[in-house]
Formats: sequence, structure tokens, C-alpha cells
Amino acid sequence: ALDVRATQINEAMKLAAVKALAELAKTTVPDIVNLAYNETNITFGHNYIIPKPVDPRLLATVAPAVAKAAIESGVARQPITDWDAYVINLNSRLGLDNQLSRVIGNKARQDPKRVVFADAENLKVLKAAQLVLDEKIGYPILLGDEKKIRKIALANTVDLEGMPIINPKDDDTEDLRKEFGELFFEKRHRKGVNRYEAYKAMKDRNHFGCMMVETGLADCMISGLSRNYPDTIRPAINIIGTEPGVKKIAGMYLLFTKRGPLFLADTTVNFNPTAEELAEITLLVAKEVRHFNIVPKVAMLSYSNFGSSNSPEANLVRKAREIVKQKSPSLICDGEIQGILAFNKEILKDNYPFTELVNGEVNTLIFPNLAAGNIAYNLLQEVGGADSIGPILLGLNKPVHVLQLGSSIRSIFNMVVIAVVDAQAKGKSDTQAEMRKSKWWKRSPKTMA
Repeated sequence: ALDVRATQINEAMKLAAVKALAELAKTTVPDIVNLAYNETNITFGHNYIIPKPVDPRLLATVAPAVAKAAIESGVARQPITDWDAYVINLNSRLGLDNQLSRVIGNKARQDPKRVVFADAENLKVLKAAQLVLDEKIGYPILLGDEKKIRKIALANTVDLEGMPIINPKDDDTEDLRKEFGELFFEKRHRKGVNRYEAYKAMKDRNHFGCMMVETGLADCMISGLSRNYPDTIRPAINIIGTEPGVKKIAGMYLLFTKRGPLFLADTTVNFNPTAEELAEITLLVAKEVRHFNIVPKVAMLSYSNFGSSNSPEANLVRKAREIVKQKSPSLICDGEIQGILAFNKEILKDNYPFTELVNGEVNTLIFPNLAAGNIAYNLLQEVGGADSIGPILLGLNKPVHVLQLGSSIRSIFNMVVIAVVDAQAKGKSDTQAEMRKSKWWKRSPKTMA
């Protein structure tokens, strides 16, 4: 009503709003709504007769209907002529990216987890840790030199109350180092690691942090801000290992786009996967997407469409898709397919009406190799202006996530949110009970319920 400067709210406008809501309730519910209500497939029926308040389509559906009714009934003083531009403007006001972040954050707050920060001698990490605790997302554990950490915090007014600080190199942690070292030796003694090397490795924060997660002293770990990617991943693979049945880990990015959330893989780990490995990556990504209560709709990308090329590259994607369907027949997944067709339903329906991607919006992209995935991710982020969270590591038995070098405070915070949601899915421990048993946690309003 305000957008057209209506002189009053009349019956025609009220009726238009009711009809718009009724029609919206009968359409497919966006993934973000399922995520917010911890459901997988909300549909019109006796439990759902009116759109949910978090439905991002509400404003762009109801407001134009009311505005049109105001114009048609003669009470509008400022008529709208370009309706497409008006809808775009409404969506920009709503801030869909921020909305999805809030929904995921709310999911994390339902069951906060203990988060190890391996790079705690860094101001951005400390600020992110304070934000994590203040926002009730998780309970930070800081690894590093306590004097250095407190000096940085004091100089920058960062509140460390309620955050244990553990230095893997200190005498205080010698007994725990020995315990961790012995466990590491047991895991790797036939893979080139002797007892001395195993004990020495536990002075490294990445190894120590991974062992905390592995032994249940923490629920997840965040690292990588000041180290290269392989050096951060290696301890996680060696200590925590992969999920049962998983042979390859993978890296995934979550992008916030105008079309909604978009999951991309593999963008960071596997250079040239085989068909079997690409199929495994696809299944890992689909599983992770479901953790967000989003139904994965997967396009396996190539430069050809459904057999239009017989090249080795196209055949690899085609074979990977066949393996995926054998292992998970119900997964909405098709390929090989060009990127443009994955998002252009009109062209897809006219030329390839048989594909299940015709129904619903694709939200997951699988790339044939690391080069394609990484290039596409960077272009979407820089040229397309899409915000992102990642890289999210998939396939590890317990949650360890790696930051990009130079990540911002917000990026670190977002990765913690993902790590906590991941930990919720992979473990059902009573976090508060575990904290009460630990000598590291002091009773604090910020940490102890």
C-alpha cells in the first residue's frame, strides 16, 4: 500500500492479499522454509494452509497483488508501471542471502557445540570466537600461547570470558600430549610414523585439535587461516579419517545467489576424479545438502548434453551419473549437462523433456574436475557478486573445516556455523554434560546453562 501511496486500505486490497497468500500456499515450498522448520518437504495440506513467515516469496508475491488492487480500485496516488523492476527491488530489500544465513544460524543455536580454533593467535579468529559465543552458536576452545592470545585480546578489547585457552606445547598439557601421541602412533605406526614422531606431532595445533575432536574433547575444529590447505587437511585425514565407506574427501562451497542457495563441488580437493570418485563426491554433496533440510537437485556438468559428445571427458560424467543412480535411485540427479541448461527450464523442456531436472530448481552443481569447479566458484563470487561459505570439507568422520587464507571475521563465523550444524548431524552428545565434566570449562553465564 505504501509503495503506491494508497489513500486507504480497502476491501479489494485485502482480498488481493488473501488470494495471493492462498495461491502461494499451493506452490512448491522453497528449501529455506524447510530448513527453518527442520522439515524436508512441506506441502499444502491440513498442516500447511498458509505460507510460513520466513518464506522469501511472501513480500514479492503479496505486495504486488495489493499494489495492483490499489491501482485498479483507484486509491493509488503513485502507480507502478514496471512490475518486473518492482519485484526485483522488493527482493533486494528482503536480503535473501542474510535470511538464509539467519536460518542456518538458528539451526546451529538449537544445539551449540564445542569448537576448537587452531589459529587462535590471530585477531580475526579471536573476534570471530567472541561472536560465536555471544551469538550462542558454539563454545570456543582456543589453541595457542596463552600470553600471546591474551595480549592480542587486551589490545583489541576482545572478551575471552568462557573460552578455554590450551597451549599444546605447555608442560600443563604433557600428559594429554602423551595420550594423544600414543593414539596417533596406534593409528599410523604401519604408515611410516614412529612413536617419537607421533608424540612430537601433538605439539602442532592442527594435530592436537584434530585429536581433541577424535577423542570427544571437542565437537568440531576450524583451522587453515594461516596455513596452506594440504597442511591443514592432512592431520584430519590421518587422525579422524573418513566416514565408513568413503574413500575420498571433497570440498564444497555454498553460494548465496538470487536463485537461492547453490552448492558447488568439488572445488578444492580432487584434481581429476575418476567416474567412481565423481559419483562418490556427488553422493557426499547430496548428503551434506540434506543436512540443511534441503532436497538436493543435482546437475552433473560438462560441455555436452546427454550423450551429444562421445569424448572421454563427457563419458566420464555420464558414467558417474549412472553409478550415482545405481547407489541412490531416488536422488534427483542428471547429466552430463551444460551449465546453461541446468538453469534454463524452457530450453531444457523443449529439447530434453525426459530429464528429471525439468521439475524444480537445480541447487547442486557437480563439476568434472577441480579446475572447472574452482574457476566457476571464483567467477560466481567475483563477477556474479555471490556471497559464499566454504570450503566445506565432506567425507571426514568428524567435522573439521578449513578456512581460506585471509578469511574475514564474517567468513570465519559462517564456517563455524556450518561446522556446528555438521557436528549436530554427526554426533548426538550432550554438550553441556561433557563441558560440566571437563576441567577446562569454568561455570560462566556465557557457557554453562
